[in-house]
Amino acid sequence: MEVTDLAAQVRKEQKKGPARRLRQKGFVPAIFYGRSAENILLAIKNDELVRLYKDKKNHAFIKLLIDDGGSNKIEKLSLIKELQVQPLTGKLYHVDFYEVDEKRKITMEVSLRFVGKAIGVENGGELQHIRREIKVSCFPLNLPDHIDVDVTNLDIGDSIKIRDLKVAEEITVLDRPDSAVAAVAMIKVAKEPVKEEVAAEGVASTEAAVAAPAGSTAAPAEKGK
Repeated sequence: MEVTDLAAQVRKEQKKGPARRLRQKGFVPAIFYGRSAENILLAIKNDELVRLYKDKKNHAFIKLLIDDGGSNKIEKLSLIKELQVQPLTGKLYHVDFYEVDEKRKITMEVSLRFVGKAIGVENGGELQHIRREIKVSCFPLNLPDHIDVDVTNLDIGDSIKIRDLKVAEEITVLDRPDSAVAAVAMIKVAKEPVKEEVAAEGVASTEAAVAAPAGSTAAPAEKGK
């Protein structure tokens, strides 16, 4: 998976007042932590974080380039663990970065990318995307950006299951192998009313049109002399 660089500054205060002033200056308060890492309070430029989140969402590996005020920058590989957003304004409020250890396997959701045009669609069927993501386990640097699903040979009634996906050997899929990710189904067409029903409805409509108004009494037929 692609790794994106993100600049960060160390902040020394974590109270509400300093955090509010940071936001007013265009920064988002953040924290970096992990299994074996010490907590580091950070400040991230709001615009850069918004751009990153829009492009990568929360599945991207992020290399934090941390400026601690010294001559060297600290580099930390991480993932966004939690992103808090203000409910009324929609602005970013706080973000948690979790350390990624390249020597430890991680569990992540990987998106499925459907490619090709199913034969069944050309034959009058409908392609159904049953799963958009699958859960996998692997070392961080082996995590793919997505997994391709070729639907070209799917005809009506066919499906692709997780066990049919082409996944690299170093990746373990954690979802059930018999779970379907895509299928082509016959399009259901509403039945037209049968002729007898149409005829009956026509007779009923005609009789209703010539019927006397409600409450009126038809005159008796005049007898011949």
